[in-house]
Amino acid sequence: MKALSTLASLKSQLPRNTRGLFVSSISHSQAKSQDVSRPKTGVLMLNMGGPQTTDEVGEYLLRIMTDRDMIQLPVQGTLGPYIAKRRTPEVMKKYAEIGGGSPILKWTKLQGDLLCKKLDSISPKTAPHKPYVAFRYANPLTEKTLEEIEKDGVKHTVVFSQYPQYSCATSGSSFNAIFTHYAKKNLPPGMTWSIIERWGTNLKLAKVFADRILIELNKFPAETRKDAIILFSAHSLPLKAVNRGDPYPSEVGATVQLVMEQLGHCNPYSLVWQSKVGPLPWLGPFTDDAIKGYVKQGKRNFVLVPIAFVNEHIETLHELDIEYCHDLKKELGELNIQRAPAPNDHPLFIEAMADIVKSHLEGKSAVSPKFLTRCPHCVNSRCDSAKQWWGNLCKLPAVQ
Repeated sequence: MKALSTLASLKSQLPRNTRGLFVSSISHSQAKSQDVSRPKTGVLMLNMGGPQTTDEVGEYLLRIMTDRDMIQLPVQGTLGPYIAKRRTPEVMKKYAEIGGGSPILKWTKLQGDLLCKKLDSISPKTAPHKPYVAFRYANPLTEKTLEEIEKDGVKHTVVFSQYPQYSCATSGSSFNAIFTHYAKKNLPPGMTWSIIERWGTNLKLAKVFADRILIELNKFPAETRKDAIILFSAHSLPLKAVNRGDPYPSEVGATVQLVMEQLGHCNPYSLVWQSKVGPLPWLGPFTDDAIKGYVKQGKRNFVLVPIAFVNEHIETLHELDIEYCHDLKKELGELNIQRAPAPNDHPLFIEAMADIVKSHLEGKSAVSPKFLTRCPHCVNSRCDSAKQWWGNLCKLPAVQ
């Protein structure tokens, strides 16, 4: 339990309300006044996004169901819109139950603002920095954000995936969208580019999750705390994607191991998967089925951890909080289920992101060899074209 006491010391130095606005090591009075009307460095934050109102749900689902990087369907041009239309009422209800829309844009903007304020302080050579949000399926869409970057005259753009662990269906789709945008038009003159596509083994990220978990473990009675099972829950993938060689499952597993090292392997744990869609086989065990299975074994105490998400959205606020922590708990009887918050604006998480970007800007490589390598059994010809394009685009060092 030595690691727990160490983390407890860390926690005591942080604000109790870790969802509140906080900038580590920087105050407004300390930060240099920067003219961001013409930023030297743009940080383009990629994510799936989410509808801000229930009225946007239909279009959001349509974009997902017609994106072949995300999901492959037979006669997708017909079947995709049909599935999206059929699922819209059900998904609208879920968004209504979490307040009428996704908070992912709010969190991403906040994270980006805090990140760039931190970068202005620790990396003055590349300042001023300006954050940009590029969502794949909801506003602000990738194409519109790229136009904003061009208008701002950014000198260097760091494309920073907000999926810590890489998957062809998520990160890959967002990078392919940028490629598709510029396949139809000229690149902005004078701008250089670089990529941060995976960062699931960042030590500070692991410490953030460990701190979140510790807070939840301390809510259990002392006599049952050590028996609570930590369930690291991540969005699942179709098994055929896994068998093609998608690196996501192994990268999520690496994050889990690093977090448990920070906790000194204090509790039992398991990696489980959520958000399956459709009848085809997906990577399991599924989070709800795992809870049911452990209950049959006599286990009653659980901490759910959204290990692949950096901010709150429908899969944490509805699937984990409502469907599992509330509805499943009610179904199964006397359970103690706690849910660790996503990193959100945890001060150490902002530091982690700033460290990642700063190290990247100081590095010699604008793109990693891993990113430029396709999965062993990749069948997506667009992926091949996109990776070749990115390789040519990122020949120059990240900082000029």
